[in-house]
Amino acid sequence: ENDFILDFHLGSGTTCAVAHKMRRRYIGIEQLNYGKNDSIVRLNNVIKGDKSGISKDVDWQGGGSFTYCELTQHNANIIDRIEQVDTTEALKSIFQEIEKTDFITYKIKPETINENIHEFEALTIEEQKQFLIAILDKNQLYVNYSEIEDEDYQISEDDKKLNKQFYGEV
Repeated sequence: ENDFILDFHLGSGTTCAVAHKMRRRYIGIEQLNYGKNDSIVRLNNVIKGDKSGISKDVDWQGGGSFTYCELTQHNANIIDRIEQVDTTEALKSIFQEIEKTDFITYKIKPETINENIHEFEALTIEEQKQFLIAILDKNQLYVNYSEIEDEDYQISEDDKKLNKQFYGEV
């Protein structure tokens, strides 16, 4: 008991569910949402007394808690928007918006894309989406801790406090 388990590919939460039932401390990290199979859903079910897996072996009755934190999105919001639209015009509108920001990787010159927009328009919708996602600066997907005081990101005081506690600054 009280060992630490680290699962940095949390997925549906199997490792952390077992760790919870075995009374281990655990940290799970995930970037994707798995819907009904999401780790948050799974861990809530474990707390309610889920009887699957090792429950019988460890006489699991439920209980406990876990803390869930989510990174504040920066240009990951743009990816969400790109994935939701279904017309070239909507994608071009998103591009016009992001070309004025730091969201595009430094390797890309927006004016080159604008000069060759006919090539972009000739792509399928899925290819256009892939292209726009590919040119985003992946270092800007989420707000960096060093930027939480920047008012542009509108980080709440509660979130700032939690981050400072996490990094041992409080």
